[in-house]
Order: sequence, then C-alpha cells, then structure tokens
Amino acid sequence: MTRRTRGREIALQVLYQLEQNPGQGPAEVARFIERRLREPKLCAFAHALVGGVLEHQPRIDSLISEVAENWRLDRMAAIDRNILRLGAFELLHCEGVPAKVAINEALELAKRYSTAQSSRFVNGILDRLQAAGSARLAKEKEAASAPAEVVPPATPDPDPGPDPGPPHPVDEP
Repeated sequence: MTRRTRGREIALQVLYQLEQNPGQGPAEVARFIERRLREPKLCAFAHALVGGVLEHQPRIDSLISEVAENWRLDRMAAIDRNILRLGAFELLHCEGVPAKVAINEALELAKRYSTAQSSRFVNGILDRLQAAGSARLAKEKEAASAPAEVVPPATPDPDPGPDPGPPHPVDEP
C-alpha cells in the first residue's frame, strides 16, 4: 500500500466518523489523523482531502445525485457515500491526480471497506461523474473559443419617406 493510499484511507475514516458523529471538533480530527499517519506530509495530505471534501460537499453531493440514477444519496450506504465524496473531490478538484488514479483509489477503498458489489457501484457513479465533467469542460472550452457574435453595422433605411424639405426659420417676435 502506498503512503498516499494510506492517507486516503485515513481521510475516509475521518469523513465516516464526522458523518456519524457530527459533533467531533477539529482537534479530535487532527489527533486521529496524526496518531495514524505520523509523517507530516502524509498528515497534511489527509487533512487536505478531508477539508476539501467538507468544503465542497454540497456541490459534490449534488453532482453525485445527478449521475446516480435511481439512487438517492441518503439511501446509499454511509461508507459508499463517503468513498464517492472522496473520489469525486479528487476527480473534480485535485489537478495533480489523474482521473484513473482517483477512480482506482476509490475502488480499492470500496473493496476494502464495503461490500463485494460496492466497487462496481462506486465505479459506475465515478465514471458517469467523470464523463459529465468532461462533457461540461468541452462545452466550456467550446464556448470560450467560439468567435464573438459580430453585429453588422446599422444600414440606412433605403426609403426614408418624403423629403421634409429645408428647415423653416423660426419667427422671432
């Protein structure tokens, strides 16, 4: 197991704990991470994952709900829901992590911490999320590279009507 995989594993455990015990404070979370990882860079990685998921959770949950056909988020197993959140965060917000790595790491977490069917479920949701994200990026790039709409200059009216003639002088009193 790589060290970053271990960092993801601890981040998942923290996310699960926070969902089950929302009253846990940041100090308790930090102690949990530091007791299990010890290496400062790895602790920082796990903290960044947890913080990122929590910061973006409403949007991540919304995106997961959009692609999870016939599955409401609150009906998913808590561990699967948090694996999806973690994988989605890495897919959407961690530019240094290739999509294949983010999905594969989520699958490994599902195999280790959830049921036999969970890895297929997680894979399907994250694949759809990646495809939806790719399609959205393509549309944004297309819109950004499209030439601006050119508005032709106004043309004079070809038939302005009868000529009113020269202006009339104003009579002065």
